[in-house]
Amino acid sequence: QVQLVESGGGLVQPGGSLTVSCVASGSEVGMYSLAWFRQTVGRQRELVAQINSDGDSLYVHSVRGRFTISRDNSKNTVDLQMNDLRPEDTANYFCAARRPFEVWGYWGQGTQVTVSS
Repeated sequence: QVQLVESGGGLVQPGGSLTVSCVASGSEVGMYSLAWFRQTVGRQRELVAQINSDGDSLYVHSVRGRFTISRDNSKNTVDLQMNDLRPEDTANYFCAARRPFEVWGYWGQGTQVTVSS
C-alpha cells in the first residue's frame, strides 16, 4: 500500500513557473514507478510525466522541454517542475504510483494548477 499527498498547486501567470510535489508513504516506495497525471472537467485523465525506479523518465509531447519530473528516494518524494506554463496546462494534477508491470493503482487527491493572467 502506498499513500500519496500532493502540494504546491496554485495560480500562476502564463510563462511562469510552478513546482508541484508529492510525498509517498508506505513500504518499498523506491521500487515503484511514480507519475504525474492531469485532468480537466470533461476530459480524460492524461499522463504528463513518469519516472521509474531506475530514474528513467518520459513525458507527454506537449510538455517536453518545459516540465521536469524528479524523485528523491531518500525522502519518498516526486516533484514536477513546470516552466513556461500555458493556459492549456490548467488542470487538477494528480500524483500516481504503480508497481513494476502493473497499472497505476495508487492516487493522490490532486492539486489544482491554474494558468491565467
